[in-house]
Amino acid sequence: MLIISCSHGKHLGYLIAGRLHKKYSNLIVNKFPDHELRIRFEVDLKNKNVVLVQSFYGNVSDCIIEIILAAKTAKELGARRVMLIAPYFPYMRQDKRFHKGEAVSQHIIADLIDKYFDAVYLMDPHLHRKNKLENVFKIKSKKLTANSLIADYIKKHIKNPVIIGPDEESYKWAKNVAEMLNVESGILKKKRYSPYHVEVKLNKKIDLKDKNVVIVDDIVSTGHTILETAKILKKLGAKNIYCICAHGIFVNDAFKKLNKAGVKVVSTNTIPNKAAKIEVSGVIASSLKQFLLNR
Repeated sequence: MLIISCSHGKHLGYLIAGRLHKKYSNLIVNKFPDHELRIRFEVDLKNKNVVLVQSFYGNVSDCIIEIILAAKTAKELGARRVMLIAPYFPYMRQDKRFHKGEAVSQHIIADLIDKYFDAVYLMDPHLHRKNKLENVFKIKSKKLTANSLIADYIKKHIKNPVIIGPDEESYKWAKNVAEMLNVESGILKKKRYSPYHVEVKLNKKIDLKDKNVVIVDDIVSTGHTILETAKILKKLGAKNIYCICAHGIFVNDAFKKLNKAGVKVVSTNTIPNKAAKIEVSGVIASSLKQFLLNR
């Protein structure tokens, strides 16, 4: 097995390779003057199981083109199998045509992955109605999760916690973490008027007095949902408010805004950021190790 980091996989690729004691390399990526991507492999791929590591953040469209170019090229250069490890994978939310004329981007991107890869491993994908990857991809797919790592972090660093899911979509993460810790959990109901206008209400009475409330979510992007949630939790007497997420995107100064509001933010390192204190390479490496054992 050969582990190759794409442009946004370098923060994890070498860690995964180190845990597995496998050969590691970087994909060489640069741009022509007109911004077309140019990619190049530095190692021999013939008869190798090639694992491309790419986390899709920043310029997501470039990330997608990059891995398609890389996967196709790897096959042309003789790779036996090409796998994608995506600590964060995009285009999961648009899983149906919500409005007339829209592209169902989840289907389109999944079709591309199916065409150029033999297998795909995703960390905590943002699935909605299609709650299994088998309903998204035709190739071998595996869903990994950081929930046990999040639970371990809470156990080590936060006393007397109550776990809150900020909306129905995130509650499966919050509930699972709460069950691991054997602590109380709750859910808030969200009504979104726009990306920046969200109303959130707690769905049941929970005693939060002198409690450390931990908001658990899969993705924090603009942070507006978390900010609205924190306001409600403070009114209900929460002692301290934490937010722990799998994927910290933190656009438009979201991290700074959350800190200013008194929310202590922690994320995994699926995406590099200031809050990335939970390391996920072990979970990914363990899954790849199972692949090697079952070949």
